[in-house]
Amino acid sequence: MKKVIFVSSSGGHFSEILRLEKLFNEYDYILVTEKTDITYDYKDKYNMQFLKYGPNKNKLKYIWAIIYNVFKCISIIVSYKPETIITTGAQVGGIMCFIGKLFGKKIIYIESLAKIDSLSVTGRNVYKFADKFYVQWETLANKYEKAEYIGRLM
Repeated sequence: MKKVIFVSSSGGHFSEILRLEKLFNEYDYILVTEKTDITYDYKDKYNMQFLKYGPNKNKLKYIWAIIYNVFKCISIIVSYKPETIITTGAQVGGIMCFIGKLFGKKIIYIESLAKIDSLSVTGRNVYKFADKFYVQWETLANKYEKAEYIGRLM
């Protein structure tokens, strides 16, 4: 069975990745997200790995979380050996995608529903190397050559 990592930050991005739940049964998967009170409640329902939540209001914790998450993403990719990484963003999704691409993994990015007129920061970065890049608004598909409109997840 094909191995896939589904990854997102917590909050709305996590809600969007959960909309792909029907795909979880089609793959040998890991769901990767930031560890928060809300996401940790899902640990018994899904096969999950957690990254550090890095609030960018506290710069020291933010930098530490990024460094930790880079090494944790490398560890997850090396030990799990996925073929594909699918993300709805944001920061931790971008980190996992970048590292995954360095390891030769297929990258599928789904831009946030909140982005109607332009790509997110993570979207702009991942767009450059994603194998598939999906958007939830037709206006974005018209603006970005590589973007494919898939409708709304939410």
